[in-house]
Formats: sequence, structure tokens, C-alpha cells
Amino acid sequence: MTMLLVVAGLRGQSISDTSIDHLLARVQSNSDTIYVVNFWATWCHPCVAELPIFSSERLNTLKYPTKVILVSLDFKNQVDKQLIPFIQKKGISHEVFLLNERNPNEWIDKIDKSWSGAIPATLIYQGRTKAFHEGELSVAQLLDLINQTSH
Repeated sequence: MTMLLVVAGLRGQSISDTSIDHLLARVQSNSDTIYVVNFWATWCHPCVAELPIFSSERLNTLKYPTKVILVSLDFKNQVDKQLIPFIQKKGISHEVFLLNERNPNEWIDKIDKSWSGAIPATLIYQGRTKAFHEGELSVAQLLDLINQTSH
């Protein structure tokens, strides 16, 4: 994984770029943690509307530790002008990655073969168990997906 940039003023947060293979290796490596991976972009209105559910207090009541990772599909040349200001304005404290994959046809099926590529899309992992949802989620739907993967 290469660092895209480190930005002062993001409350200690940096935005790194990542590949799908690196992301999947990370979320599959720890069976004690539930990973909620959301694919989104600042230019996607349904994505922006959905973001608050990932900060729901109800996620803190789960019996397993839960980690939210936001994977931005914003364009690399818009990071400084759009992505970073958006993260700051919304007070996003979750880990944010910029996806560094160029050809969606090469990586979408690695996430889920049913995924058309539309966003928002959410992947839940606990160890090798996963659940996937394409489209907006409510908190209740997110919790149902998490319950499908927890062992």
C-alpha cells in the first residue's frame, strides 16, 4: 500500500490509497473484528445520505468489536478539492481509503459476484464470513447484515 497523502487538520487522520487485494487481506485476517466496508463517493447523493448510519451508537452495542472502513471511489485529482474538505466538514472519524484500482471489471467480482458496481455498496466481513448489500442501507438493515456474519 502506498501513501497518497497525509493531511494535517484531519484530526490525526490520513487518507491512504489501497488496492482491493490489500483491503480484502486486511478484513479477512481478523476473525475477532467485524469489518464494515462501505464503497462510496462524495459525488454520490445516496452515498452521502447513508454515511451517518456508520456512526450509529447501535454499532457500539454489538458483542464483537466493529471497525468501519470507508472506501472512496472519488477521482484521485479531486482528493484535495473535494474529498478532504468533505471529510473535515462532516467530521468523519472512520478510516478512509481512496481506491487505487483503475478497471472496475478487474475488482468488482472480488467484492461480490452479484455487485453491478453501483454505489453505495457495503461489505461486512468477520474472518472469512461475509455479507454484501448494494444500495442504501438503514441502521436496521446494517445490523441485520452484521448479524448474518457474526459467529
